[in-house]
Amino acid sequence: MREKELSAFVESHLGEAIEDLRRLCRCPSVSAQGSGREETPELVAELLKRSGFEVEIFPTPGYPIVFGEARGRSPFTLLFYNHYDVQPPEPLEEWASPPFELAEREGKLFARGVADNKGDIVARLLAVRAVREVLGELPIHIKFLIEGEEESGSPNLPAFIEEHRELLTADGCIWEAGEVDWEGRPILALGVKGLLYVELEARGASTDLHSSMAAIIPNPAWRLVWALSSLKDIAERILIPGFYERAKPPDERERKAASSLPLHEEKLKGDLGIEEFVLGLSGDALKLRHLLEPTCTICGLQAGYTGRGSKTVLPSRASAKLEFRLVPGQDPGEIFSLLKKHLSERGFGDIEIRFLDGIRPARTPLDHPFILKVEEAAAKAYRRDPVIIPTFAASGPMALFSEDLGIPTVSCGIGYPESRPHAPNENIRVEDLKRGAFFCALLICELGGNPGRGLEIGGNELRS
Repeated sequence: MREKELSAFVESHLGEAIEDLRRLCRCPSVSAQGSGREETPELVAELLKRSGFEVEIFPTPGYPIVFGEARGRSPFTLLFYNHYDVQPPEPLEEWASPPFELAEREGKLFARGVADNKGDIVARLLAVRAVREVLGELPIHIKFLIEGEEESGSPNLPAFIEEHRELLTADGCIWEAGEVDWEGRPILALGVKGLLYVELEARGASTDLHSSMAAIIPNPAWRLVWALSSLKDIAERILIPGFYERAKPPDERERKAASSLPLHEEKLKGDLGIEEFVLGLSGDALKLRHLLEPTCTICGLQAGYTGRGSKTVLPSRASAKLEFRLVPGQDPGEIFSLLKKHLSERGFGDIEIRFLDGIRPARTPLDHPFILKVEEAAAKAYRRDPVIIPTFAASGPMALFSEDLGIPTVSCGIGYPESRPHAPNENIRVEDLKRGAFFCALLICELGGNPGRGLEIGGNELRS
């Protein structure tokens, strides 16, 4: 393999890639706010076409989906999944530079979406161009699916995939993003947790009242607090009957892989200003809980007056945003039903429960031949063994690909531990952008195998 030539191409064209990234980050594609709906997919399509892809933009009821396809010598097909939408930039006052203007400081690039997920789009397209230039062709068939609603729960992606299953046929998928650890080792994640996001609302009187009325008028804030307290005990055990019943326990190999996650506990606690983790956990127990156990989390509470000073008020309504992270075997629709039943049976049937988002968990086997090939390419590109973990603690629509389409999927990318995705001053390091592009170029070449042969890994033929 012509590794030096691939690396040289990436190095010499890195400036062009950064300019592409600058243009992408300038598009304020915040799906939660409806911005950038037209110009961003058009720009993504332009970048794909410049890299030699045949491109089609598919309209949806929300943000369009951009699909690109380029044929190669081998029939092996690699699918890249990415998204062009980003999180809202607020709070704006905490940014050191405008969130939608790419800024470079001390070898880092700052902008909303630079790490999640626009930087990965640019790195992967740079990799494709490098392979074309050095080899004179693509050794494999490559597809890109780039959606615009991942940060809003991908509401239109399931219907698109169901309608275009044949279009999305692939032998392996590289997921949207990822990072290296503090030692520069790439982290390869083979799954995501599922998600159930709901809103609970309790109502009292038809209007806010003077708080002296609390002696005789029910307070919906107390109703909500009592309902929430029935969901989880002080030992962090979720109390909804049947919640854990279908959860598939991790096998020993998955537990061992989860334990390999690098976690600088003291630094993390110091950065976050906390004295200890939940339940005082540390070591392997902390890592296993973080990656392999489900959660129930209150994401937001609202009731009455919360401004400066005092206001003696009895609120007329109270609401809470509630999130469950799920593991394989748990279905968000089923957990939603169990939640409603639980609250009703405990006398909280008057509390309205609204389903806001649901994502199924996903996981690819650690020993899948495609994963072994990704691991091999990562080791060459980063010159150190990658860290392989069975799942991210976060969520995404991966199950649509790994479960519904049967495509082995691994997440890897150009972030690092201080990239701050979803937070002010989101950033990547220029060196990680370059290394990530080189890794993808090596992987494309590795997956192509030798001309005229199918791809074989350890005696297991992935595609003949």
